[in-house]
Amino acid sequence: MSVASLQLGPLGDISGPLGQIIQVLVTVFFIGFIFFGQKIQMRMYLMEIDRGLKRLDFIRVQAGDLTLKTIKDQGKPAMDPTPAINVLMEQFLITPVDMDPSGIVGKFDHLLDVRDLKFKDDVRKIAPGASESQLNNLENLVEASWALNTIYRIVRHFYLLGRKTSSFFIIIQLQAILPLVMQEAEAYLGAARAFAEGQPIGDGIGALVASRLMLDKEKRKVEKDIMVAETSIEERRVIALKAEGAGGNVGKPGDAIRSIIDENVGKVSMVVMVDAAVKFEGEISGEISEGIGAAIGGIGTERFKIEQEATKYRIPVYAVIVKESIQEAITPMKKEILEAGEKVVERIKKLIVERSKPGDTIIVAGIGNTIGIGQ
Repeated sequence: MSVASLQLGPLGDISGPLGQIIQVLVTVFFIGFIFFGQKIQMRMYLMEIDRGLKRLDFIRVQAGDLTLKTIKDQGKPAMDPTPAINVLMEQFLITPVDMDPSGIVGKFDHLLDVRDLKFKDDVRKIAPGASESQLNNLENLVEASWALNTIYRIVRHFYLLGRKTSSFFIIIQLQAILPLVMQEAEAYLGAARAFAEGQPIGDGIGALVASRLMLDKEKRKVEKDIMVAETSIEERRVIALKAEGAGGNVGKPGDAIRSIIDENVGKVSMVVMVDAAVKFEGEISGEISEGIGAAIGGIGTERFKIEQEATKYRIPVYAVIVKESIQEAITPMKKEILEAGEKVVERIKKLIVERSKPGDTIIVAGIGNTIGIGQ
């Protein structure tokens, strides 16, 4: 085989004019990529974020339209509620100073009480015809719309800031978390639909379990929006509690548990808390796990009260959780999660029998949003 034949290929002689042109083009492309590759990559990221931002805006508008329609249908306002809703979409909470952490829980608790009271009053003003249950649902609906509006504003802020400053690091970080942000936004849209229709959501599994223990029992109200009923399991006195339904409500279970412990002069042998918990990827929705500690989300004020009271009287606190994704927690309750309720009741009974004696007093707290779940 001759040397000349080795130089022949699909492009002909690589040392010929065509081969030289290709080599020049490849060299120019390589050098250009070194100098402009990051800018090209940033432009691609900006295009991806721009598409995500448009989708976020569409979701935000959908939730806003649903909120407006539901308020008009259920609240029967005399005037157009749009300006008042727009004001609510811009509300914010300034957290207390934490340089000196002493007493910060009380400060947070006070601010949250004021915020919740004002928010509910504002919703009542724009929906005067709504019942108490509908008012709670509308409050949750407005909060879901507020969350979507806040997410959109934050993403838009960093998108415009990254474009304005041509900061590759701002853009790449935003692009990296965008799929998670979109996932959360879609979940909030599903939550808005559930609140508009008054459907139970995945987060209500704790309240559902408590309602089954409270079925056909005499109920009373304690603290803020918490209902309590007494029952018995294997000769043990069981005090079950949940937020007052069937409107969207979470109440203040920390205050309720503290109040019940004080009523019984600290003679409570154990506290069992039931709540939804975010699962890891790959885990099955509706799986049940047991643990130790106060199973309750939020900013931490309610958990602090429970832990403080339990420590004061040396009361063990047990947790039974049902695994869910963040989407499942705030969207209509799935069949797998609903069916887990009966299994949780059996787990609670087993835990009570194993960890207490006949005649003991036990608190079972169903934690979560009680929308669509009565007593």
